[in-house]
Amino acid sequence: MHLSKHVVWALVVAIIVVALDQWTKSLASELLAYNTPVEVLPVFNLTLHHNPGAAWSILADAGDWGRWLLTGLSTVVSIVLIVWLFRLKPSEKLLAVSLALIIGGAVGNLWDRALVGYVVDFISVHWNHSYFPTFNIADSAITIGAGLMILDMILNPEKSSEKSED
Repeated sequence: MHLSKHVVWALVVAIIVVALDQWTKSLASELLAYNTPVEVLPVFNLTLHHNPGAAWSILADAGDWGRWLLTGLSTVVSIVLIVWLFRLKPSEKLLAVSLALIIGGAVGNLWDRALVGYVVDFISVHWNHSYFPTFNIADSAITIGAGLMILDMILNPEKSSEKSED
């Protein structure tokens, strides 16, 4: 099986995202006290949280069935995205990068959920007393990847309309 250059680079990006995500989560778990903010900037804290649910703690109170449901869904989505990545044309570089970031983020959070039963979050941004949900590098990669995917659809509308006609 011959891997095209864009697929190899995308897989390298995904692996880097997973490694960076796991390394920063490990540091946060070692150096931060749970739920004790460390102010970095007036609008940015490092605060260790464990999220057993999905985004915004959806299914956090579901127990083991919720953990395994989310683990299963994350696994299926990751596999679908990897298959999509392998089917891209070499010219679809921006889409390859977006998929790589999403795959890396999904696998980073999947790793946590499968091994320890929760996702380690530690990045906390706020304005005065209004806090955005705490997140991590994997979440950031997924968000940036989704943004790049939207940008790809805007920059390449003919690709989107081709797929919808199939």
